[in-house]
Amino acid sequence: MVFPIPISCSTETPIVRQLHGYRIEVIVSFLFNVTSKLMVAHVLRSRRFATRDCCRALKRIILFCILSLFILGDFAHAESSVDEILKKPDDWFLQDSGRKALENILSWQTKSGDWPKNEDTSLDPFSGDAKKHVGTFDNGATCGELRVLAKAYRVTGDERYKHAFLLGFDHILKAQYPNGGWPQFYPLSTKYHRHITFNDGTMIRLMEFLRDAAKGGDFELLDATRREAAVIAVDRGVECIVKCQVVVDGKLTVWCAQHDAQTLAPVMARSFELASLSGSESAGILKFMMTLKDPSKDVIQSVESGIAWFKANKIEGYRYARNKNERALIKDDAAPPLWARFYEIGTNRPMFCDRDGIAKYNIAEIGSERRNGYTWYGNWGASLLATYNKWPYRR
Repeated sequence: MVFPIPISCSTETPIVRQLHGYRIEVIVSFLFNVTSKLMVAHVLRSRRFATRDCCRALKRIILFCILSLFILGDFAHAESSVDEILKKPDDWFLQDSGRKALENILSWQTKSGDWPKNEDTSLDPFSGDAKKHVGTFDNGATCGELRVLAKAYRVTGDERYKHAFLLGFDHILKAQYPNGGWPQFYPLSTKYHRHITFNDGTMIRLMEFLRDAAKGGDFELLDATRREAAVIAVDRGVECIVKCQVVVDGKLTVWCAQHDAQTLAPVMARSFELASLSGSESAGILKFMMTLKDPSKDVIQSVESGIAWFKANKIEGYRYARNKNERALIKDDAAPPLWARFYEIGTNRPMFCDRDGIAKYNIAEIGSERRNGYTWYGNWGASLLATYNKWPYRR
């Protein structure tokens, strides 16, 4: 959960702006580390280094952290991100705070109809350079804002919300490739963003949005033509997913985080994201496929093959720690199974990479910047297999 700025805090305070959007445990850790260093430095500068000084410094650190938690408690209750806004009751959209958040969201929409990523678009109005204002489907951008605007229009009837929603909705449909895939953003770039993007759940999130939009509810503002277009777009997306599934030695496996928009072949994105089989993204794809009603034989085969791959490539007897003071992969017989983020196509060896683009097969062989700054292992397969066990079409 993301914890927005408390109402009592000034949004103009630089440190508040820097902390806004981070998880609460990250903020607490940051405050504790900064305070600890300041207190230790103070004690070391003292002419008389005594136990009393250490105790006094420790008390100050503890007191500061307790006060920080009280302050951050306000962060937890002030829900202003677009995901949290969707949980608000209808009458909130009629209040001043709701109207203000919606005005901010409208201001962040690009001319194309989408929104930028890694921004709380409900917090403040857009004040940047409109010529450099670029939207995306990555990292949850755009779909969340559109869901909020659909709900806002249902509650308020404000035509501006409807207009902005339809602009964004049509933009998503326009961005879809003829083969059913979606790029990371549209209009297309000349770099990796133009690939069919499963990375971080981008394409699946778009398909979930369109499927929900076709059902009605908050999306009753859609006309029949657009609703039918959403259904068709999701069907084409499913066909694309099936065709993208990587075949190795005649067997279906899973997916890469991104695929070539023309050939559908696995391709690299950033220098440390090589063409590979993805444990993370593939789990999300398979979960989505298992939500489809009356799946085709191709979809069922796709899911069964993907599940077989996950069962065959789990890593047991280790736990994963992203900590500079500890090895990234630690032997632990009691740990639940892990899956690597990337597997080498053809060998299924876990694969790691620095920004130099050179594949390594031991996480300890890459530098601390990438080793600690990226998620290389996860338990993605655990919830996937649990979902599969309840899937009515399993063999």
